[in-house]
Amino acid sequence: MPRTSNRLRLEGTGFKAATFECMGTVISLTFPDSSAGAQETQDEPAAASAVVERLFRELDGTFSLYRPASEASRLARGELTLRGASPGMRARYAEAHEWRLLTEGAFSPEGPDGVLDLSGLIKAHAIREAGRSLHALGRRDWCLNAGGDILVSGSPGPGPDASWKAGIVDPADRNRLVSAYALGGPARHAALATSGSAERGEHIWRVNSGSDFVQVTVAAADIVTADILATAIVSGGMPMLDRAADRWDVAVLAVHADGSLMATPGFRA
Repeated sequence: MPRTSNRLRLEGTGFKAATFECMGTVISLTFPDSSAGAQETQDEPAAASAVVERLFRELDGTFSLYRPASEASRLARGELTLRGASPGMRARYAEAHEWRLLTEGAFSPEGPDGVLDLSGLIKAHAIREAGRSLHALGRRDWCLNAGGDILVSGSPGPGPDASWKAGIVDPADRNRLVSAYALGGPARHAALATSGSAERGEHIWRVNSGSDFVQVTVAAADIVTADILATAIVSGGMPMLDRAADRWDVAVLAVHADGSLMATPGFRA
C-alpha cells in the first residue's frame, strides 16, 4: 500500500485531521480546533501527528510479516529464535500469550500453522502507544482511528459533556451503519474495536467451529482489551462472548451470519 503524506487538513467545521497509510490500513488522527487553546499554531497538531505516524511505521517495520527483512519475518523463517529476539518482540509475545490464557485459547499469538503472528495485537499496541505519546505532548482532545479501531481522549466539543460518536458498519453493506456508540467525554469507554470477515475475508482462526459471528464490536476502557476480545469472540463464539461480558467491563455488539444482532446491555444502553 503506498505511503501518503501526513498533511493536516480540515475535517468538517471545527476539526483538523491527519491521515496516513500503514499496517495495511488508513490511520486518521482528528483534533478539535480548540483542543489546545486559542494560541495553538498550525504546526503543533501537525507535529503531534508526525509522532504518531513515526511510531506506527517503526512498529510495522518490526512486526510486519509482509516485510521480508522485519524481525517478525526472520522469526517466521527460523532465522531468529524468540530467545534471541528484541526486548520489544519478547514483551509483545508475553502480552499476547497472557491474552491466550485469559481467553482460554480463543486468541492466540500463533497461526494455525504454528508461525508466530502478533498482528492481532500490534495495531492495538500501536494505538495504545500513540495515545500515550499524545498525552505526553500535552494533547488532551483527539480521536485516533486505525482501520475502524478507535481510541479517543477528552471531548470533541468545547465542553466536557460532548462525546465522540463511533459508527459500526453493516458487514453486509459497507455504506450502512448498524449502530453507533459514544466514546470519551462523559461516556463510559474510550476505545472501540471491530473484528470480522466482512472487510478482509476469513482471516480469524475459529477455535469454535459453531461460531457464526461475521463481525464483533467491543467497547472498553483501553484499545488492547477491545481489540483482543473482538477477535476472541469471533473465534470463540457465544461461550467467549459470555466470558468477556462476565469478566471485563465491556460492551459488545455481535452480528450473526444471517444479519441478526446480539448486544450486551452495556451496548444497548
